[in-house]
Amino acid sequence: MATGSRPLRADAARNRDKLLVTATQLFGERGLDVPLEEIARTAGVSIGTLYNHFPTREAFFDAIFPERLAALDRIAAAALEDPDPWNGFAGFLEGLFALQAEDRGLNDALARRFPSTSEVSDACHRGLRDVDQVIERARRSGQLRADFTAQDVATLVWAMSQVIRESTGVAPQAWRRCLSFFLDGLRTEAAHPMTPAEPEQAGRATADRP
Repeated sequence: MATGSRPLRADAARNRDKLLVTATQLFGERGLDVPLEEIARTAGVSIGTLYNHFPTREAFFDAIFPERLAALDRIAAAALEDPDPWNGFAGFLEGLFALQAEDRGLNDALARRFPSTSEVSDACHRGLRDVDQVIERARRSGQLRADFTAQDVATLVWAMSQVIRESTGVAPQAWRRCLSFFLDGLRTEAAHPMTPAEPEQAGRATADRP
């Protein structure tokens, strides 16, 4: 976006669009640690032009991921509309992890391998705002174990992001089998008493990753 209210010149706007398209593609294919120099080279612009439009890596994240994370709103809405609360809960998780599997950059962003920017963080919070309702419906139905919480979803996202990252190149559907095992263990009839997670430990594991 142009500084202040001045619109970008046509050539500058084209360069910015090329950089966004290229960054979206490379982040999606390889994750968020793609060198910025490679993005500039692939887009056919100089590294100076890249920094003029996106002075930091985080500026790319703010431009790309809030829109992609908006898909979580649709997934959560579908889960809440499902007449079977368990199917809604399972469908929410499957939809979430399908998004991550389709986009390695989004997978990295949700696993918080890189510092969160304000725009990405806000989008994550908006996208996950209905998780408590999805969980509560499944718990009230008696199908989801009573001790499962939204914090456990954060831990599950972290764990599944590793599965997706390591298996994408060799077995891109492996995460679905892994999710099936997780879901079977979350059913009420499979539940066994366990030690509650320490909030501080869970927070450090999932929310404060470098």
